[in-house]
Amino acid sequence: MRSPNLFLFLLLVPLGLGCAGEVPKAEYDVVIRGGSVYDGSGSTPRRVDVGIVGATIVAVGDLSGASARAEIDATGMAVAPGFINVLSWATDSLIEDPRSLADIRQGVTLEVFGEGWSMGPLNEAMRTEAQEDQADIEYTVDWTSLEDYLERLVSAGVSPNVASFVGATTVRIHELGYEDRPPTAEELERMKGLVEQAMQDGALGLGTSLIYAPAFYAETDELIALSRVAAEYGGRYITHMRSEGDRLLEAVDEVLKIAREAGIGAEIYHLKAAGEENWAKMDAVIQRVEEARVEGLDITADMYTYPAGATGLDAAMPPWVQEGGYDAWAERLRDPEIRARVVGEMGRPGADWENLLYAAGSADRVILIGFKSEALKPLTGRTLASVAEERGVTPEDAAIDLVIEDDSRVGTVYFLMLEENLEKQIRLPWVSFGSDAGSPAPEGVFLRSNPHPRAYGNFARLLGHYVRDREVIPLQEAIRRLTSLPAENLKLQRRGRIAPEYFADLVVFNPATVQDLATFDDPHQLAVGVRDVLVNGQAVLRDGEHTGATPGRIVRGPGWTGWIQAEREGAGGAADAARDEPKPANGGGS
Repeated sequence: MRSPNLFLFLLLVPLGLGCAGEVPKAEYDVVIRGGSVYDGSGSTPRRVDVGIVGATIVAVGDLSGASARAEIDATGMAVAPGFINVLSWATDSLIEDPRSLADIRQGVTLEVFGEGWSMGPLNEAMRTEAQEDQADIEYTVDWTSLEDYLERLVSAGVSPNVASFVGATTVRIHELGYEDRPPTAEELERMKGLVEQAMQDGALGLGTSLIYAPAFYAETDELIALSRVAAEYGGRYITHMRSEGDRLLEAVDEVLKIAREAGIGAEIYHLKAAGEENWAKMDAVIQRVEEARVEGLDITADMYTYPAGATGLDAAMPPWVQEGGYDAWAERLRDPEIRARVVGEMGRPGADWENLLYAAGSADRVILIGFKSEALKPLTGRTLASVAEERGVTPEDAAIDLVIEDDSRVGTVYFLMLEENLEKQIRLPWVSFGSDAGSPAPEGVFLRSNPHPRAYGNFARLLGHYVRDREVIPLQEAIRRLTSLPAENLKLQRRGRIAPEYFADLVVFNPATVQDLATFDDPHQLAVGVRDVLVNGQAVLRDGEHTGATPGRIVRGPGWTGWIQAEREGAGGAADAARDEPKPANGGGS
């Protein structure tokens, strides 16, 4: 009879476990142990472990006996799916600094672009213009399609995942330039073709920003026609509405009309009631949306967590003066008669446009944050009122002068919203969150201008100020709205949850200390409280410090057809990408 030890040896040798000097293979690449796991569903957290192999979560449960190449002790911490920034303007900042430091430090693992303007499709004139319009961040515009831009980011290496809507404004400029007119039948067909190509390339849907020229010039029927194309590929219509103030309710009605007639889900960007005269309208907005949802329309919204917005001085001037682009706009402003007319219109509610200077109520509530001109950069952080007083002119004249002198629209913060409405919006179960900002770092070229503090604090402010301190919603609900809700709205596959087979986009943070630090006076301050962030299974933040890793991937929409060719090729990176992306039920095209 063999001894028990000899019998065990004979069993282990074929497995390679009995040979001197060899170590048993680890079961997992990473195990996160001992944390309170908020799985993204909104349910009560569980004290369980999370096992990761490669880019994927493979186990959630008691993994106390399992081995791993690396372990993260999450005792006393919250473990959540990576947060989704539904409205990101990190298009330029990721080219300059692929770490995405401001957002990674808040747990953001997916940046979603495309609020009206997208980084493609571009024609030669648009590429030239994009090159010439650059300010602090300079780069070569060496792409044409939206897909090419996203591939450029990922090929160079970025820390977060990236995705984008195709911008209706971009498509319009591609075919009509900056003209104030409807497209011809031929132009509209070409615009629809551009949307179709972008959807096949993986765009999430169609994005609009209707208070700005030339987007302002698009009629509802044009938007419905383009949205129908996006709908064929499972895309979503997402919109900065035509008004967030004086015609807020009418603007919501337009969103609902587009959703109904195009057969498409729709989302309202940065939900708000702008201007004191409009604050009381928020209840009616909520009622309209919830009635539409009961009707069966797929209507949602997103928001940022501050009482001020940020855009440019173009939002203080009528769209008619901006027709033709910046050069034509500035030339008209130099004409005394036109200038006098513009000054008059800037001082009252817009008859058919959104006047944010008037909505702010006072030039003291308007902060200048972004200039191209070195001569004007010392004005960064000043109010429009103080600059006007120093120059001995009215705020309206100061704004016009600054636009001409800076050769730009001038970055501007407008205080517009009521805090009570912010909390009311946060309580809505169909509202997710977006920063409406880039993802900078408090160093280098980024210090040449001031961002809105939401660039550094939007998500941490939700978790710290509104969830922990104000108790507006429970933490598990906030995490649902940062993760699975936007993933479901955007039809993202295997993102937004902590569950087996989902991508390992994960954040480990301390609910007791997570907090935004950025302010309007001092915005370049990173948030605190997020300790570890994984993107596709790789650590990009470890113990609060960026690792330098750039594992970000393109996250594509349900209409993507690239998987067909990738699967035909059957090997290599293309096939890996195909396994990562959804196979659309409609076969990926019309």
